[in-house]
Amino acid sequence: MNISRRIALAGWSLLAAAANGCTDDEPPSPAPATCEDLVGWASSEGVSITSASEVPAGVDGAQSFPAHCAVSGEIDARQGVDGQRYAIGFELRLPRDEYAERLFFQGGGGTDGVLNPAYGDLVNAAQGNALLRGYAVVSTDGGHATGVMDVRFGLDPQARLDYGYNAVGRVTVVAKGLIEAFYGKAPRRSYFVGCSNGGRQAMVAASRFADQFDGILAIDPGFNLPKAALAQAWDTQQLMTAAAPGQLPRDAFPAAAITAVADAVLSRCDGLDGLADGIVHDTAGCQDVFELDADVPTCSGPDATACLSTAQKGALAGIFGGAKAGSGESLYATFPWDPGIAGGGWRFWKIDAGFAPLPLNTLVGAGALGYVFSTPPDQPDLADGGLAYQLGLDLDAAAASIVATDGLFTESAMEFMTPPDPTRLATLKDRGGKLIVVHGSADPVFSSDDSVAWYRALLAEDAAAASYAQLFLVPQMNHCEGGPATERFDMLPVLEGWVEDGVAPGPVESGVDPANPDVLARGWPSTRTRPLCPYPAYARASASAADSEDGGTFACDTGAGEPATTAEARR
Repeated sequence: MNISRRIALAGWSLLAAAANGCTDDEPPSPAPATCEDLVGWASSEGVSITSASEVPAGVDGAQSFPAHCAVSGEIDARQGVDGQRYAIGFELRLPRDEYAERLFFQGGGGTDGVLNPAYGDLVNAAQGNALLRGYAVVSTDGGHATGVMDVRFGLDPQARLDYGYNAVGRVTVVAKGLIEAFYGKAPRRSYFVGCSNGGRQAMVAASRFADQFDGILAIDPGFNLPKAALAQAWDTQQLMTAAAPGQLPRDAFPAAAITAVADAVLSRCDGLDGLADGIVHDTAGCQDVFELDADVPTCSGPDATACLSTAQKGALAGIFGGAKAGSGESLYATFPWDPGIAGGGWRFWKIDAGFAPLPLNTLVGAGALGYVFSTPPDQPDLADGGLAYQLGLDLDAAAASIVATDGLFTESAMEFMTPPDPTRLATLKDRGGKLIVVHGSADPVFSSDDSVAWYRALLAEDAAAASYAQLFLVPQMNHCEGGPATERFDMLPVLEGWVEDGVAPGPVESGVDPANPDVLARGWPSTRTRPLCPYPAYARASASAADSEDGGTFACDTGAGEPATTAEARR
């Protein structure tokens, strides 16, 4: 049987399995193919392999990799309504030795537009990647090869859908077909792992493509990304209320001002978890006791550094209180007060990107909202980085545009970007799939409060939801990594154990990155560890944990054993 015929049959068998459910009575697997065989694959399904070559074991920057077959291809190449060429680009890497019979879908980031090497980024793990662990790994550019931060693909309706969900669905089936052709059998297990927009893709996969994945790991997911883009404009508007004429957010909020707030949060909340160690584990309890006006001094003069002006306090209160419509209705989640706001990653996204005079939430958020999430597209002038667009944005009108459709754009941004029915995951549950969501409590892009609200709603919808979905909060972690936090942990084996061995997640050990400047500034030892706890539990120190850096002296506490207190009593 020739390779085109063999792979075509593999693809059809996968489609049938997706439609009818997996069975134990499968036809015999075809003989394995060589890497060179894959070059000749072309099908009537709109799939084209552009290259397939053997890659010896080596190193690419920070990534090491074993010998493997690297495959690149395109799906559904076409000309868009804007006259530009589009295709769903993908890269698949197939390990030569010690193949674990598993697929790892590597989520994207930002507005995609680039084909990231499919090594299998483990995001928060200290070292290694999924390819080294024997996974076949696939990645996609989201359906547009326009480059990082080029959002003009939003002028094409199909490109919007590919970015939102279709690229994940199409690439998954194609990757499984190629894997079956190469190894002679389909992957035994399939996993999706991603952070940020990749985390959003993971949440979408749990809803739209749960029949294709056994385990899904969503880290700092922006699954309400169009709403978060509204919040990014809201943040800019709030920050600029504290700026003098000619100033930018970085001028109105020097690092010392944010540090003053972070220190005040730490002072009020550090002991809530039983140990004053520079980490606030009881994030929920902290919201009860910290008050910006009462706990942060108000500046009496322009040269003060350990205090905030009334205008600065008003701007931050607006940001942490969540974006609001003119009526006062909430447009996006609140953000929790957390000492991690002193982290470099928080400032990078929220205040000052460093490489440009604006925060990345402006540089990325303005274009995404104007070109990709608005119907019809606003097509703003982004020559100033999006500042004028965000400052002049009518949030009520923008909120209406992310749920709008028209004759050309038949799916709204909230339809194609967010997981449909995110609190109803019956397919995932019924097939025995598992979902782990991890969120840094000091994420400056997508609020951990949004993930908490989703998980609470999921539990309200299905009291047994914890049997297939778990949420972990990482105290003080910024977006995907960084911050003064124990933000190094390996969640993939936890997910594997849950999926393949039925071992439900318990406390997960996390450590520090000794090269993290936020950790270095605080003098934490490189050996510090802390447990990450399944929500709503948090790490609480035992009575003997004083001066201890060992996470083993902490236990996960839901608060049930703590005497009931009020915010005033905790003061």
